[in-house]
Amino acid sequence: MAKGYWIGSVEVDDLEAYQKYIAANAAPLAEYGAKFLIRGGQYINPEGSARTRNVVIEFPSYDAAVACYESDAYQKAKALRVPVSVNNMVIIEGYDG
Repeated sequence: MAKGYWIGSVEVDDLEAYQKYIAANAAPLAEYGAKFLIRGGQYINPEGSARTRNVVIEFPSYDAAVACYESDAYQKAKALRVPVSVNNMVIIEGYDG
């Protein structure tokens, strides 16, 4: 079974308030088996546009990635993020070939 991934590109407007989102998303991410592969870090943007913070989170399956995002616990955490950041995110099935 192919893994699932969240790929996010974020612009944080209020880092202190954003920390509350990070604390609140820990439980739902753990519940659904999430593992951070990329969490910020150095990058270049040779094509297109990017935000200043990039994140890739791996889940055991695509279904787990979607279920985590749709969970009540994550939606509560997301409500803390939305007012203090701009986010582009995709949930994608990994290549299992």
